[in-house]
Amino acid sequence: MQVSALPTFFEHLEQQIQAAPEEVRRVFHGRGKFWPGLEQITADWVDGQLLVNLFKPVEQDFLSALVEGLLNLTKTDLWANKKGSALVLQHRYTDGAPSEVLFGELDPNPVVKEHGLKYQLDIGRNQNFGLFLDMRNGREWVQNNAEGKNVLNLFAYTCGFSVAAIAGGAKKVMNVDMSRGALNKGRENHRLNEHDMRSVNFLGYDIFKSWGKIKKSGPYELVIIDPPSFQKGSFALTKDYKKILRRLPELLTENGEVIACVNSPAVSPNFLIETMAEEAPQVTYVERLDNPPEFVDVDLESSLKVLRFKISN
Repeated sequence: MQVSALPTFFEHLEQQIQAAPEEVRRVFHGRGKFWPGLEQITADWVDGQLLVNLFKPVEQDFLSALVEGLLNLTKTDLWANKKGSALVLQHRYTDGAPSEVLFGELDPNPVVKEHGLKYQLDIGRNQNFGLFLDMRNGREWVQNNAEGKNVLNLFAYTCGFSVAAIAGGAKKVMNVDMSRGALNKGRENHRLNEHDMRSVNFLGYDIFKSWGKIKKSGPYELVIIDPPSFQKGSFALTKDYKKILRRLPELLTENGEVIACVNSPAVSPNFLIETMAEEAPQVTYVERLDNPPEFVDVDLESSLKVLRFKISN
């Protein structure tokens, strides 16, 4: 990270805050390595709160210049016009990912909007605040293509895909995740959107020990797979993804579709395409969904992969 690159950071940040809609948005994405010297910094605009993340330790001169520039931003007309209320710096590289409020008073549980849908976030206590912003186009696709479908949402987390599916007219959604706490937040997200909870089910179990329960609620017209890249003791991507893909033929309807995601920079789209061909050859690759433009990346292979597959007749 280079102090000399910070003017570029602040220039782009101001442009993106100015252009941001009345929805939650990533406003700087250094992790895509598009901005030399700024590879370990991101910023999100969250209902008037600017959340800046550092992913590796930085030199003191960089940190001082960063904080000074961010505080100067809070004195601008742009900040006032966009109703800026708080500025938070989170150190994602250290235990507990501690956050410090540099300006204002943090609202740790804001309700934000995306594509007109509401989600409650949890800021400052965890590495992630409850909604992965790079998956915005995936949720939009589900919202636009879920009408009348029975949907299986694996690794559901806080149920963003489920909220999008029900909003798009899905008949039923089964959410599966080991974290019952995350699923409870998913329930709240559905309630925020006044969804009929009789159409939404939650299974707080290890996916690999729950295939009987999962299959019982099928078959599914749409299966969504969005696993962590690695979760100690529960999921190793390249090994465990295969176990899921080989189950798809028994879970899908005749014309069923799959949205399969990988967010590891070390794994290319070909991993999913080739593994699907090996484990479930009747489920064929259709397309890769574009990532949101704000998540610019110099290497498309290392960025988020959201791939669509469909049962071939």
